[in-house]
Amino acid sequence: MTTNAAPPETKDGHTDSSDRVGTAVSIDCKSLFEDPTFVHQPTSRPAVSFSDRVRRSEKPPISYLMEQGLANPNVISLAAGFVDNASLPVDEVRQAATTILADRDTALAALQYGTTDGYPELRRQIVEQIARLDERTPSDLGLDPQRVIVGTGSQQLLYLVGEVLLDPGDIVLLGVPGYFVYMGALESFGARIVPIRTDEEGLDPEAVEAALEAIDAEGNLERVKFIYDVSYFNNPTGLTLSEPRKRALVEIAQRWSKRHRIVVVEDAAYRELRYRGSDLPSMLRFDPDGQTVLYAGTFSKPFSPGMKTGYVIVPTEFREPLINQKGHEDFGTSNLNQHLLAELMRSGAYQSHLKTLRDVYREKMRVTIETLEAELRPVRERVSWTSPEGGLYVWLTLPEEILTSRGSPFFEDCLKEGMLYVPAEFFYPRSATDVPHHCLRLSFGVPPLDRVREGVRRLARVVLRHLG
Repeated sequence: MTTNAAPPETKDGHTDSSDRVGTAVSIDCKSLFEDPTFVHQPTSRPAVSFSDRVRRSEKPPISYLMEQGLANPNVISLAAGFVDNASLPVDEVRQAATTILADRDTALAALQYGTTDGYPELRRQIVEQIARLDERTPSDLGLDPQRVIVGTGSQQLLYLVGEVLLDPGDIVLLGVPGYFVYMGALESFGARIVPIRTDEEGLDPEAVEAALEAIDAEGNLERVKFIYDVSYFNNPTGLTLSEPRKRALVEIAQRWSKRHRIVVVEDAAYRELRYRGSDLPSMLRFDPDGQTVLYAGTFSKPFSPGMKTGYVIVPTEFREPLINQKGHEDFGTSNLNQHLLAELMRSGAYQSHLKTLRDVYREKMRVTIETLEAELRPVRERVSWTSPEGGLYVWLTLPEEILTSRGSPFFEDCLKEGMLYVPAEFFYPRSATDVPHHCLRLSFGVPPLDRVREGVRRLARVVLRHLG
């Protein structure tokens, strides 16, 4: 190792910069690392100080189930709420991409940055689609594209709603069993989740009323920010919020908005996956001035999760704060994907694919229910399950002595038998005290039809063994 002469110092002890040229230190690195006496000592660093939000966040429950599936490759997973792989719209997307890229100006527009709130034509198509589903005109519902914000999946937009509304200690009323991914997000904000019971008609308005009265009595009504519900074919039960209850929830939110506005967030992710029965109106129908309901939808479940695009219809006051927050995070959702979806909706390919998808899931739902009926007939009086009109889920209830929790003998026996489900405990917030540990969710979205049938049969064998 050789070192040039050190630069002279000034009277105050600092290096004289005028003499810096030719005084730099040079190190023979090759000789240094060939020196057998040289030992690299790793530096001990202090622990990273993560944010309070990170410390409040836990590993998503689904991660554990995915790990179990990977560790047991012969297992049939009826756990993950993913979509059917074979029916993904490859041809439809290829045709839409060809149409867009065939015209240079259209292609350049699609490949450029878009606006933070979303591609205007897609937002217009969304308004038309929701109005058709509600059997109203956009003006009847007070809808226009300015109330629509497009996001990277509805999950991002639901997260943004939490960001613009919640401070630690604020309160959200949420139906249970409910969507555990959003529960995790709310808990990361430091929100207090008040679980509300549900039944065959969905979220119970009387229970919402009672919860608000109790919160008001403790002096915390000003901390209540919103009521959240997956209103169509709920994840995890598959049940739908009835029309009278939708009307009642909007009225309750408006009546209890005394010092500040309480809103209702309607998560309609599964609305378009209806296989029988008539569609029900959204809560937008019961909010004529457009100031109470936020309606979240997605293209992931009814079309393709790879497009990763969702939307939310909001009261006008929410538009600017949500767009500002989204702009800080991603500057706008994939512009190309938005152009593709707008073209798919314009051409009718989206609606055509949706019909095909409904046929696929209708058959999977039928096989799930019929297999449960056939295999569990000997214990039918002791076991029950939901029979939804749409969606991707069936909720199974066993006798209370049969614990379905993670790590329970029943859970481990199902793994040994070669099937996987989601335990009921995952669908309740940490604050919940009355968790039914004898229930589970089945999802038939991913496996092929024969694997759905076999997965349910494997589950049934375990149920019969445990019930003697």
